[in-house]
Amino acid sequence: MKITLALPEDLPKLLAFRREAAGWLSKLGSDQWSRAYPADRLMATIESGTVFMVRDGEATVATITLTPDPEEGLWTEQELSEPSLFINKLTVARTHAGRNVGGRLLDWAGDRAFNASVKWLRLDAWTTNTALQRYYLSQGFEHVRTVREGAAVNGGPRVSGWLAQRAARPNDHGFVDEAPAPA
Repeated sequence: MKITLALPEDLPKLLAFRREAAGWLSKLGSDQWSRAYPADRLMATIESGTVFMVRDGEATVATITLTPDPEEGLWTEQELSEPSLFINKLTVARTHAGRNVGGRLLDWAGDRAFNASVKWLRLDAWTTNTALQRYYLSQGFEHVRTVREGAAVNGGPRVSGWLAQRAARPNDHGFVDEAPAPA
């Protein structure tokens, strides 16, 4: 499997990943990702060079967004003074579920962060998705805190405010990395 930068023509696949994940999460009783993600916002992240795709032969099987830009209102000024990269929208196609693709992607992100001389790999997760939180803890992340108030869609409570981090470190993730080296 190889990792490449997402291209504008990957937009339909990324939106399909999101719908597939939302359907699967709904069957598990979670409302995570139940709102459609705006295609124009997703295209902007593709164009910024922060969206990556995992390709297995001709199939695209996973995606991750790895950005230096934190979500507004989650991390303290002191935390933001420490060099960090932030994970968003990690999604694995159901066809490749249970194969540790997500864990390997987290290791790839940690390796990429380390190579960019970053101290922390950080993420926020759905506040009510305790299974996802346990997964990140099992992947070596430490819970920092849960933010329930702040900038939220339509003025409601924050839904993705469970914060976690792990130190950036070199990892043998097993992917062929065809993405440009981090700046």
